[in-house]
Amino acid sequence: MADERQCDRPSSHSHAFQEYLESLYLKYKHLREGAVASYIPELAKVDPDLFSICVITVDGQVYQVGDYNQLFTIQSISKVFVYGMALEEHGRDYVLTKVGVEPTGDAFNSIILDERSKRPYNPMVNAGAIATTSLIKGSGPTERLNRMLDMFQRYIGHEIFVDISVFMSERTTGHRNRGMAHLMLNFGMIDERIDEALDLYFQQCSIMVTCRDLAVMAATLANNGINPMTGERAVDARYVRDVLSVMYTCGMYNFAGEWVYKVGLPAKSGVSGGIIVIVPNQIGIGVFSPLLDTNGNSIRGIKVCEDISQEYGLHLFDSSRGCTKFLEILAQSN
Repeated sequence: MADERQCDRPSSHSHAFQEYLESLYLKYKHLREGAVASYIPELAKVDPDLFSICVITVDGQVYQVGDYNQLFTIQSISKVFVYGMALEEHGRDYVLTKVGVEPTGDAFNSIILDERSKRPYNPMVNAGAIATTSLIKGSGPTERLNRMLDMFQRYIGHEIFVDISVFMSERTTGHRNRGMAHLMLNFGMIDERIDEALDLYFQQCSIMVTCRDLAVMAATLANNGINPMTGERAVDARYVRDVLSVMYTCGMYNFAGEWVYKVGLPAKSGVSGGIIVIVPNQIGIGVFSPLLDTNGNSIRGIKVCEDISQEYGLHLFDSSRGCTKFLEILAQSN
């Protein structure tokens, strides 16, 4: 098991990468393009200047800069982990009958459904995420929520909580999501427990995390489902491939194609300003900055990830560095 306290102190061969992150932070700290999310009233109150980057390796080394302990709601990044939970509980074949895996090219909150297959297009858009959440097992709303929170805690490594103010704000204003749920019920895509499924969906989006938490969660997926800080398995290894595949093609809303072209890594964003990025078998990246572009993605976050991918040749199809792994590059950079 990794010692988190020791990992927080950069070793003698890792100072260069820490310095690189600090220079990256300074490069984009004063970039103030975009706007905070306002369609959920509580999100509109966030400080737009918050900004942090955290990178965690699969052997537990931590590199971080900025407001990495600042709490914010996880929002759509939660979809990744709830999808993994649904796969564990029902298996790949069954989940695929309920939620597809096709990119849409449309906004995350578009009211589009595949009426032919009677499925939402993928689990990373709102309609698909609501359908995925409806699959979580439990005898009632309390048990289902507690089981979901336990799952998130395995990824993060400490207790977590739901921000009630954000949950109530989403619940009160979530008419579009409610409309999607009724349409899916009409087509037989979800069962009649609409209010229960929606409440659970709004609660999962309102879980409080930090940028460091995001990096730990990303590193857990990079580490084949084992949390590198605690040694605990968070998700069955056989489903990590499925989760990363959908993140790669659908995780960045209708910017997914350009993201794959420029960054080339599995990722997921949320409208609170977070982005997680996975370099399989190597590192997890978390970035937080609440200033968003028109697609709902963090502007600073995208630029940071583009720079890191370019600087270290992390694009999955980048052959310029041969088979060199990030940890080897890290050592060579000093």
